[in-house]
Amino acid sequence: MATVNYLALDLGAESGRAIVGTFDGKKLALKEIHRFPNGPVNVNGRLHWDALRLFAEMKTGVQKAQAATGGLASLGIDTWGVDFGLLDKKGELLGNPVNYRDSRTDGMLDEAFRRVPRAAMYRATGIQFMQLNTVFQLLALAVARSPQLAAADRLLFMPDLFNYWFTGRGVIERTIASTSQCLNPRTGRWAGAMLKQLGIPTRILGAIVEPGTVIGMLSKSVAEETGARGLKVVTPGGHDTACAVAAVPAATPHYAYLSSGTWSLMGMELDRPVVTDASLQYNFTNEGGVCNTIRFLKNISGLWLVQECRRTWAAGGAALDYGEITRQAAQAPSLAAFVDPNHADFLSAGDMPARIQKFCRRTGQPAPQTRGAIVRTALESLAMKYRWVLERLEELTGQQAEVLHIVGGGTQNKLLNQLAASAVGRPVITGPIEATAAGNILMQMLATKKIRSLAEGRAIVRASFPTETYRPQHAAAWAAAYGRFLKIQGND
Repeated sequence: MATVNYLALDLGAESGRAIVGTFDGKKLALKEIHRFPNGPVNVNGRLHWDALRLFAEMKTGVQKAQAATGGLASLGIDTWGVDFGLLDKKGELLGNPVNYRDSRTDGMLDEAFRRVPRAAMYRATGIQFMQLNTVFQLLALAVARSPQLAAADRLLFMPDLFNYWFTGRGVIERTIASTSQCLNPRTGRWAGAMLKQLGIPTRILGAIVEPGTVIGMLSKSVAEETGARGLKVVTPGGHDTACAVAAVPAATPHYAYLSSGTWSLMGMELDRPVVTDASLQYNFTNEGGVCNTIRFLKNISGLWLVQECRRTWAAGGAALDYGEITRQAAQAPSLAAFVDPNHADFLSAGDMPARIQKFCRRTGQPAPQTRGAIVRTALESLAMKYRWVLERLEELTGQQAEVLHIVGGGTQNKLLNQLAASAVGRPVITGPIEATAAGNILMQMLATKKIRSLAEGRAIVRASFPTETYRPQHAAAWAAAYGRFLKIQGND
């Protein structure tokens, strides 16, 4: 059969990529066509996303992909969760979207719980409490009596905003909406009563479409600018983790997944949400997945800790690549000290090495002194957090995971992969690295009827991309150290 080309526009917190997927009827091949940096822009103390530049970069990606392939069947956009743009009645963006790490949500959880009890919020949404969630960003605007919120006609999450600029059609895709803590996971509708109690206007929340929906065609102006006339735009799963989970190459139903990158998102794929007193106590989340699934998971502040260490050292004149940082960590003493990766100390940008050292001292542990020891502490703490989350997943769902699948860019850190296997005490299978792009393209193939099911898509992933298996090591040492980790872990 003739090959078919698809374009995944995948935007993360550090970078964005345009990746062409070519399907020959049996295997999927991926090729990066365009890459561009991303990150917050500080304007008068407020952290923004440069949405217009990102859109320009995405159009460049479309243009390059069209020129390289001679023709694309469709494109799909995925991004990080929770952040959004507000549009007025004319469809104009009212201001640059604000970065989820901005301080405007400080104190908003307490304010929210004064208006709606914590348990009631969880029953209404099934989403874990993190101050970066959309609901707390909107509450901050409401409390501040924001002129932008007053003037807003509709809200579009980041992938929805870009889809609107590409097509002129403004809809909200379910998986990205589910990250907001504004959606009821049982009904699939907005949690209107809760939002009204919080003082958040529901008029700005519009129609929801399913992942794998063809939104429309490129607008005339974008088509002329990029040369990609007649190109379909698909909602693949607007949330990047939804796409990554779609590409998990699982061959057994009994597994857990971990999407590894700036964040580590660890969970199980379920048919229905788990909204119980116990899941509230452990602060687990029920996000929308593709093909009528629920991603029951926990957000873990993943390689962000290492990324911020690297940035801090580079600012001090020591520009180290990740390979060298990991090499130094591999040579450092093992299981010496731990931090809780989800502690509030580590949420915002700053001097991460000093924060890790301070946390260790405050909890009565020896503070790591060298760069290698600091990163080793971060990586082993992540691995221990994986163990704790996996134990809670099995407890809350009643399902046992035979294997942990790790996908995403973080799988390139082989040291962390091995530490994870040793910590969780079961095999870890890593790959594909480009799971988000692969899942994005699988959903485009479903939308355009090139494949018939998600299971068929995952079989294509297994046939197309290599995986690597890691086995647990030093079980007794890890079991003993886990007790020390539990003593320093907080309630997140």
